[in-house]
Amino acid sequence: MKEKDLKKIKKIGYERIDILMNLAEEEAKRGNWDRVKRYVYLARKIAMKLRLRFPKKWKRRICKKCGTLLVYGKNARVRVKAKRYPHVVITCLECNHIYRIPMIREKKEKRKK
Repeated sequence: MKEKDLKKIKKIGYERIDILMNLAEEEAKRGNWDRVKRYVYLARKIAMKLRLRFPKKWKRRICKKCGTLLVYGKNARVRVKAKRYPHVVITCLECNHIYRIPMIREKKEKRKK
């Protein structure tokens, strides 16, 4: 395939992923969790098929264990911890999977001062 064709296909893939994730977000507001999981599954499948990186804005909002969209306050709990090292703890309430995201930027800013 030509390089131009690949760029077009990838662009269409990113658009479709974004559309599906926006639909999943709307369905999550309505509380239709089965449809949310299906939309997330389809979006991830498109990304894998076309070998695309999943957009960063959506990547952290998907549970890696059960594949549902994490809506903070509904099916996900967010806590900020300062013990050992400052980090954010996100817990999926569907499967109880825990994500820890370090707050590295703040540490780097403190070092510069």
